[in-house]
Amino acid sequence: MTNIVLSQVSKRYGEQPVVNSLDLDMADGEFVVLVGPSGCGKSTTLRMLAGLEDVSSGTIHIGGRDVTMLQPGERNIAMVFQNYALYPHKTVYENLAFGLRMRKVPAAEIESKVRWAAQMLSIDALLPRKPRQLSGGQMQRVSLGRALVRSPEVFLLDEPLSNLDAKLRIRMREEIAQLHKRVGTNMVYVTHDQVEAMTLGDRIVIMNQGQVQQIGRPLDVYDAPANLFVAGFIGAPEMNLVRGNVQDQGGRLMFVAPGMSLGLPAPIPAGVRAGKEIVLGIRPEHAGMASDGIAAATVVLVEQLGAQTLSVLELDHGKGSEQSAATRVRVLTGRRNDVGVGDRVRLTLDMSRIHLFDAESGVNLKLS
Repeated sequence: MTNIVLSQVSKRYGEQPVVNSLDLDMADGEFVVLVGPSGCGKSTTLRMLAGLEDVSSGTIHIGGRDVTMLQPGERNIAMVFQNYALYPHKTVYENLAFGLRMRKVPAAEIESKVRWAAQMLSIDALLPRKPRQLSGGQMQRVSLGRALVRSPEVFLLDEPLSNLDAKLRIRMREEIAQLHKRVGTNMVYVTHDQVEAMTLGDRIVIMNQGQVQQIGRPLDVYDAPANLFVAGFIGAPEMNLVRGNVQDQGGRLMFVAPGMSLGLPAPIPAGVRAGKEIVLGIRPEHAGMASDGIAAATVVLVEQLGAQTLSVLELDHGKGSEQSAATRVRVLTGRRNDVGVGDRVRLTLDMSRIHLFDAESGVNLKLS
């Protein structure tokens, strides 16, 4: 059984923290994705797990074994890099076999493992070729195969698809997911692409500025973001975030923002009171347009996406709000050909799907 446990793992360069007190417990055979913007610490975390970076503090256990101070070759891990890192003068077969030969694996076993990996990745016909004769997707398969033949306890993948075009990236994403199901080995995958994270991971770890923001199953994180950062980062198109304040109108708590005034549905989260500044979040697919909507608006942008239509609405300013920035809301609907720029509409919101965030701390008040 190969579980992976990172306990209070930190990395500092001098006084500069890069990863701060990270705790993560991965079950045997789990696919975990580290996701976040550039510089958030996700690749550094992967490199510490691989042994390519020293840990400033904390411990790393793989399969119950403390590997914190072990060299990469002693950890029984395999890493797949963004740039493939293939030997250009060697054939695909030789690239796959090289690591095994360096460990003096018997020739018959090398042959068996290389053929098995090539068949699993559908690169049998490519074995005589050299990297310059391969496409980007084929080179990525070879890179995966080189890791696969080692039969590691853990696969570490560092943005392996970022050099591929969009169509090929989708296909390779599917192949990596299928590979994980076939081999059942732990995989830790780093990406800045939240779509990759959502589609690949059993769980995703969202990071920002060296801190873990939230860990959870993709749909759980999507439906219940822990804070404003997660809400804005996870989802395409991203969640609408409207800043306003709470007002008591006749004993009812209302959320008020430029062009918008709506009653807060029960149960009201603890801490939400009159005078408090909060941020209302609603995903574009939970907003709409109808004659009985809560706010008047003008359509300022329409994007036809094929099966769906994304419309951007600018809400009418109320009295005394001429100096305030206009409130814009993205609305994602089924395919609509009846909406155009300049149209006057009314905004609707699914009030059961709104989120309320503390404007200062960013915390999701409905989860606190």
